[in-house]
Amino acid sequence: MTRWGDLGKSRRGPLKSAVPSNVVSPVRRCSRTACGRPAVATLTYVYADSTAVLGPLATYAEPHCYDLCAEHSERLTAPRGWEVVRLLDGSAPARPSGDDLEALANAVREAARPQERAAGAGGGARRADPMEVARRGHLRVLRSPDN
Repeated sequence: MTRWGDLGKSRRGPLKSAVPSNVVSPVRRCSRTACGRPAVATLTYVYADSTAVLGPLATYAEPHCYDLCAEHSERLTAPRGWEVVRLLDGSAPARPSGDDLEALANAVREAARPQERAAGAGGGARRADPMEVARRGHLRVLRSPDN
């Protein structure tokens, strides 16, 4: 016979005395087998259109969606005859373009050029710019082009 007072208890004692479990993580993980990395994108299949849609991580975990880590989302391929649609996340950093890389290379080349030095008695004196009036540290005072 069960008493109403015994419903919240088990043979081991009250339910709150059970061993806490640390198995479930609050961070959503990649759905791929044996991958424990954090998820960054959500994959959904639209079977009617033969399309796989990969977008930013969904707010909630849906039953027929798959959360993927960065590596698995980049390497994603669809079955033959299917199309992969990748939705861009506005908060994700954009990949560098060819122009960005060229500008970076030019800046590195410019910084690597040796400073022009005057061969004077001072040994390390810089050649004066005709527009330069005075110098203090890295700051220069320039003459007006009108003068």
